[in-house]
Amino acid sequence: QLKLVESGGGLVQPGGSLRLSCAASGFTLSSYDMSWYRQLPGKEREREFFGRIGSDGTTFYVNSVLGRFTFSRDDHKNTVYLQMNSLRPEDTAVYYCRALATWGQGTQVTVSS
Repeated sequence: QLKLVESGGGLVQPGGSLRLSCAASGFTLSSYDMSWYRQLPGKEREREFFGRIGSDGTTFYVNSVLGRFTFSRDDHKNTVYLQMNSLRPEDTAVYYCRALATWGQGTQVTVSS
């Protein structure tokens, strides 16, 4: 069974950092691209794409997170990490990872003082 399990969300002050994890089971993560999305408050029907880490390790970020967010992957743990720095209130959202047409369950990130 293909599964993605996310963790690491929480409450952080503006300017702070969080690291999200997305652990895969049932498939080898390094063989596939992984995309990340977030669902902003009040937009329950929309998940906006903000970045991707390719099977070859290349990364892409949209402008709003470029320079603040960084993907990495631990192939031994079959896990992708999202390091988020310099967080802003507008980063508040539920964050999702997606690979092989499978979604993680989402993890809430709240940036507030």
